[in-house]
Amino acid sequence: MTPTDTARPSAAPIQAKPLRHPGRWIAAAVVLALAAWFIIGALNNDNYGWDVYRQYLLDTRIATAALHTLALTVLSMLIGVVLGVVLAVMRMSPNPVLRAVAWVYLWVFRGTPVYVQLVFWGLMGSLYQSLNLGFTEIDLQALLSNMFFLAVIGLALNEAAYMAEIVRSGIQAVPTGQMEASKALGMSWSLTMRRTVLPQAMKIIIPPTGNEVISMLKTTSLVVAVPYSLELYGRSMDIANALFDPVPMLLVAATWYLAVTSVLMVGQHYLEKHYDRGVTRELTGRQLAALADAEGSIPANMTVADNQPYRKGN
Repeated sequence: MTPTDTARPSAAPIQAKPLRHPGRWIAAAVVLALAAWFIIGALNNDNYGWDVYRQYLLDTRIATAALHTLALTVLSMLIGVVLGVVLAVMRMSPNPVLRAVAWVYLWVFRGTPVYVQLVFWGLMGSLYQSLNLGFTEIDLQALLSNMFFLAVIGLALNEAAYMAEIVRSGIQAVPTGQMEASKALGMSWSLTMRRTVLPQAMKIIIPPTGNEVISMLKTTSLVVAVPYSLELYGRSMDIANALFDPVPMLLVAATWYLAVTSVLMVGQHYLEKHYDRGVTRELTGRQLAALADAEGSIPANMTVADNQPYRKGN
């Protein structure tokens, strides 16, 4: 090594700078301008009926209808989740009869519109008046005339078909080695599903289930097809028909839907964050520095594998 080589200064670290994207800022300004133009125009448009909107936004009838909507959502999701788990297990069962029954169920309920299904459930009372068990006969008129019950059943059976696919995808995401290890320990197929597979699949199942809850909240507006009109949309339309002014009552219903959906979205965010705690990536200090220089910040799910302190520009 020559004296010149020893005196050569070390190269300065490369400081990566993000590219500028002026087109994005121009597009953002255009979008904000259009949004402001629409909002200001709507607020100054008397045809929206803002005075009626303010009058009925916190009306007790609307608040009670929102509680009915929540009850429909919760009960339908509970039944749908339980039945969906059963259908997913049936689809993955080694028994061909169970697999065929589950496939037909999913084919029917996913292949027909939920509105059509709800109309059909509303007509169930005209199809069945009693249930003959041979030794006794059960009167079904009182049960099938309960529109709330029929609305819950109609929503739940439709939801079960989608929850079955969510559960099945979560189960199939579990490594097959887990099931093989359980079989090696002498566990039966059903015990393996309950003790080994389903607990691990929950991390994948929970986030899309949150989306289904939000979707179910909005789908409850279709139960007027049963007909059941005491939920949020149906009650709002009843008041609108009395006022001969549907627009402000639609805005009232939309505001309540947005408020409840926003709360559910916040809960879904923290639920997904809870189940994402185990999703991490280990990098060396040099790899983390390079990634941070490229992205401008340290990713939240990255850890340093060799316990070296991170220094920007390493």
